[in-house]
Amino acid sequence: MFNRFMLVVVFVPLAVILIALAVANRGPVAFTLDPFHPGNPALTLNLPLFIFLFLALAIGMVVGSLATWVKQGRYRKLARQRGIEAENLRQAVNRAPAAPKGPALPKPTN
Repeated sequence: MFNRFMLVVVFVPLAVILIALAVANRGPVAFTLDPFHPGNPALTLNLPLFIFLFLALAIGMVVGSLATWVKQGRYRKLARQRGIEAENLRQAVNRAPAAPKGPALPKPTN
C-alpha cells in the first residue's frame, strides 16, 4: 500500500515534471571542458540542455548514495559484529548440557 502511495504521490508528478523539463529544454548547448580556450572543438560537447540536466541529477544521486553508504559503514560493521556474536551465543546454548528438571534452589528448612 505504501509503495503504491509513493508511486502515485511522488513518482508520477516527478516524471511529469521531468518530461516537461526535457521538452522545454531541447535546444543544443555547448558544454566546454577547457575553461581557458572555450572555443576548442575537441573538448566541447553540443547536446540538448535536458541531457546535461539529467546527467547532473544522476551524478548527484550516485554521489549522494555513495556518501550515505560510506557514512553508514560503521553501523554495518557493528551489525555484522553483533550478528556474529549472536550466532556464537546460539551455538553455545545449543552445545550446553540441558539444565536438570526441578527446582533450581533448595527448599528452605524450618
